[in-house]
Amino acid sequence: MAETAKWYVIHTYSGYENAVAAAVMKAAENRKMQDLILEINIPMETVVERGEGGDKTVERKVFPGYVLVKMVLTDESWHLVRNVRGVTGFVGSAGKAVPLTEQEILDLGVERREIVVGFDVGDHVRVMDGPLEGFIGVVDELEPEKDRIRVVVSMFGRETPVDLELDQVEAVSE
Repeated sequence: MAETAKWYVIHTYSGYENAVAAAVMKAAENRKMQDLILEINIPMETVVERGEGGDKTVERKVFPGYVLVKMVLTDESWHLVRNVRGVTGFVGSAGKAVPLTEQEILDLGVERREIVVGFDVGDHVRVMDGPLEGFIGVVDELEPEKDRIRVVVSMFGRETPVDLELDQVEAVSE
């Protein structure tokens, strides 16, 4: 393949998201185009609705009327998706499909990157960047999915928690 697969947004009739997702995957399977249309995602969120009968947990579409599709955009794949019943078009400008950026994909939680961290809570780390560069502290909290770490450093005789990004620290061998 000359081009790699990217995430695109398809606009659908509201309420047809699941039907469109199933129809696109079925059409890709029937036309042997699974190498061009790889994955479909309908972003969902879990919310608690409060009502007379008590609290109820429900799944709700984050973007009603939109479906995300990971595909290699060619004339054939564009026509396949565009001609599925319930699809009104791709999100983009002047009729051209515009792929989502890496940051948009991460913000939507569509794809997960596996992050390998060489330290854990309680380990000693050295701050490699920023105003506290050179300080050594103890990992207090670790949130790799948010690229965030909280380190407690000793400054002026006091323990001070500092929020940093994962690439700002390195493990210290004891």
